[in-house]
Amino acid sequence: MNTDNLINQFRQFLIVERNASPHTVNQYVADLQQFNLFLSKEVISHFNAVTHSDIRLYLTELYNAGLSRVSASRKLSSLRTFYYYLEKESIVEHNPIEYVSMPKRDKKIPQFFYAEELERLFNVEDCSQPLGQRNQALIEILYATGIRVSELVQIKLTDIDYTLSTILVHGKGNKERYVPFGAYAQTAVKEYIEDGRKELISKSKEEIDQLFVNFRGTPLTDEGVRYILNDMMKRAALTSSIHPHKLRHTFATHLLNEGADMRSVQEMLGHESLSSTQIYTHVTKDYLQNIYKNAHPRA
Repeated sequence: MNTDNLINQFRQFLIVERNASPHTVNQYVADLQQFNLFLSKEVISHFNAVTHSDIRLYLTELYNAGLSRVSASRKLSSLRTFYYYLEKESIVEHNPIEYVSMPKRDKKIPQFFYAEELERLFNVEDCSQPLGQRNQALIEILYATGIRVSELVQIKLTDIDYTLSTILVHGKGNKERYVPFGAYAQTAVKEYIEDGRKELISKSKEEIDQLFVNFRGTPLTDEGVRYILNDMMKRAALTSSIHPHKLRHTFATHLLNEGADMRSVQEMLGHESLSSTQIYTHVTKDYLQNIYKNAHPRA
């Protein structure tokens, strides 16, 4: 069986047995296709012919190409899962990744927005227009809840509970959780649903359950959200780069800096491990200065 067929079979394994999200499946497949190109260049015709040294060489090439340790670690994780599948199906006789250790991750402080940057973002939209109302609701929810973009685009109208001020979030691996959202986000969402969204979905012939739609009236995608956020950054004249996770980082940082307990933040973020939440225990420079001035006798 050729390599393309094996990758397609693995895709089905991820969907059916692992219940992986479309985003995760596409990421795994892209990693395998990249690895397959490496094998072709090295004249290695089958996954069964790959050795421990080949994996090491592949990792070296990734590093030489400027890939971060985090990205290299993710690609190696994709290969590890793939070879687990190949062994399970008795397609390979040995696992070349078995004794390859994961690259140690660089410890970087997550980037977040300061209050004045957020204000500029929140004030950039013309909320008298349908797309402006949608964008305002979108960014308010991202900051109010800290949810992932992949979770944002899955929100349905029926997932919102205004009485309890919560949103039912469909997370990784089909795990669900309730997250609270505050008054600003609720106001923006209500205005969008009652006005802008009605106008946008009138362009679609289908019945749309998703909260966020594009200008055609069809469900908004992950890529669509990234485009919207980058456009908002440009119009707000913010020079720092934006990644959708930056609002998630900001959500967690602000909560912890204001005294929220880590377990609660972990629950809201949908982290399985507390260690994933602990990266947000850094504090802003302003916060440190305030602590110092209030606590040090000679500040």
